[in-house]
Amino acid sequence: MRKRKAPAIEIEESASGIGAAISRHPREFVALVMATAAVGAIFSNALFMQSGPHPAPIFAARPLMTAMPPAAATPPAIATRPVAVEPVRIANPPAAAPVRNRVQLIAEIQRELTRRGFYDGVADGVWGAKTDAGARDFLQAAGIRMNPDVSEELLRTIQGSPSKAVSAAAVSAPARNDPIADLIAPSKRVLAIQRALSDFGYGQIKQTGAYDPETRTAIEKFERDHRLPVTGQISDRFVRELAAMTGRPLE
Repeated sequence: MRKRKAPAIEIEESASGIGAAISRHPREFVALVMATAAVGAIFSNALFMQSGPHPAPIFAARPLMTAMPPAAATPPAIATRPVAVEPVRIANPPAAAPVRNRVQLIAEIQRELTRRGFYDGVADGVWGAKTDAGARDFLQAAGIRMNPDVSEELLRTIQGSPSKAVSAAAVSAPARNDPIADLIAPSKRVLAIQRALSDFGYGQIKQTGAYDPETRTAIEKFERDHRLPVTGQISDRFVRELAAMTGRPLE
């Protein structure tokens, strides 16, 4: 009867045999170990790691991306009702001043002068010698010092003044057949000439409208300065030259 070896000796011999086998076949041993590990992983996955039916992945994988949290709900837009703005109304707006052209302005000045007795012509809108003389007579009678130019200021001055001509009887007096009396009688033409000569430095002439020695001397000086025949008389040529120099109508 064969004698049985001790367990420790058997284990040592078995380990020696396994070690010798591994040393003789290292590749086969590595393949066997890897196959055994793979089979164990498959069984572990199938029995313990699968939450759903088979087949499934060998290893449970964690999801790469987490779900984005839901976006915050956008609050609904609040509907706004347009507010009607009422226009601002000005009570009793001031009336706009009328805009006049030059012809209308002169015609209005002529009408105002006519109401006060300083003009007896037609309101034609032409600034002639008669209108100029009437405006100057009004300013002199009212004691106002300003230029009698065509302007809204002159019109307002006439409208706001109570001054009137002293008398219109002299204008409507019957004509007399007396040349010398006509020559020395007050004349608007002579008055306009006296004003023009005085304004342009031909002497301190009293603006009376009467042809006097001072007016004659001033006319002679003007004629000498402009190389005209020295007569001292109010001739048509003298009136044209004086009107051309002053730019003022004298007729």
